[in-house]
Order: sequence, then C-alpha cells, then structure tokens
Amino acid sequence: QIQLAESGGGLVQPGGSQNLLCKPPGNIFRMSTAGWYREVPGKAREMVATMTIGNVANYADSVKGRFTISRDERKETVLLQMSSLEAEDTAVYYCSAKHILTEATYWGQGVQVTVSS
Repeated sequence: QIQLAESGGGLVQPGGSQNLLCKPPGNIFRMSTAGWYREVPGKAREMVATMTIGNVANYADSVKGRFTISRDERKETVLLQMSSLEAEDTAVYYCSAKHILTEATYWGQGVQVTVSS
C-alpha cells in the first residue's frame, strides 16, 4: 500500500507558524492534485488546501490568508506553510495525492499539530 511521507508538526503557540512537508512517490506526485486535510476527534476529515498540477490552489475559508500551499516540481514535494495559528487549527494533518487519471487517492500517516500556550 502506498503511503505518502510527511514531516513537520508538533506543538506551537497561538500566533505562531509551522510548516508541513509531504513527499509522494515521484510517479504519483507528477500526476496528482496534492493537498492537506485535517481531522479532529468526532469530526469528519476536512480539506485544508489543495494544489493542482497546474499550480491552482484552493483553500478552506478558515485558513485563507494564513496558510499557503506550494509544490516544488524539482524536489517533488508539497509544502504547507501555516502562520497565525489558532487553537482551532489543532488537528491531525494528512497529506493527500489524488491521481488525475485513475482518481485514486493516496494518504500519509498523519502528523499532529497542536496549537496551545
């Protein structure tokens, strides 16, 4: 089973910043819309940000202006830069890659982000 490699996460104070990095396998990265989702206990997993192969970004309203997603074609990575973090951003964050042809979706194992003083 293919799982995406994630790094980053941890404890950060309110108002702080944190980056999450995802590295899908190259053959998947090149053919997928990549993104980040998050999940808190008792709630459905929600989209945070996605970016297409053509570098079109989409953000959840709750993170617009605070989070930035980007793709590095050379390194084949997806970066989520988070700033002005709030307690409500506390969640397990999952990297995803959805193949544009097969529509198969691949996930990372999840990284915990905790915003607390």
